[in-house]
Amino acid sequence: MTNEEYFRQAYRLDQKIQSDIEEVSRLRAMAVSISAPVAGDRVQTSLPSDAPFAKCVEKILLLEEKINAEIDAYVGLKEQIRDVIAAVPDTDEQMVLRSRYIHNQTWERIGRELNANARTIRRWHEEAMLHVSLPKNPIII
Repeated sequence: MTNEEYFRQAYRLDQKIQSDIEEVSRLRAMAVSISAPVAGDRVQTSLPSDAPFAKCVEKILLLEEKINAEIDAYVGLKEQIRDVIAAVPDTDEQMVLRSRYIHNQTWERIGRELNANARTIRRWHEEAMLHVSLPKNPIII
């Protein structure tokens, strides 16, 4: 695993968590919606044992457990990434890494915030990657 791949894990996990949260919202909307009865000559021999929203609620609970586990992993990974970045000796390089991998900022925004041009930001990033030492047991997601 390269240094950049290690750092990008946090961004990917954050995207995954956001996607799961959106799915929970959709499931909640489905659980509270009322379905209209179907017209016709349908004969039902047995009544359903569960309420119509029960399956949605069950899916919501399982997905929320998954999200909580992902958030725990995300927090642990971010803590480890912060420690790795703090070990980089140059402050400018640290700031580029923090902006990019902790705050998920674009190169342009990093340049504006650090008052440096794109070439300088990329140079600091490249040099920072040379100074990064991954932990012995990196969190891999």
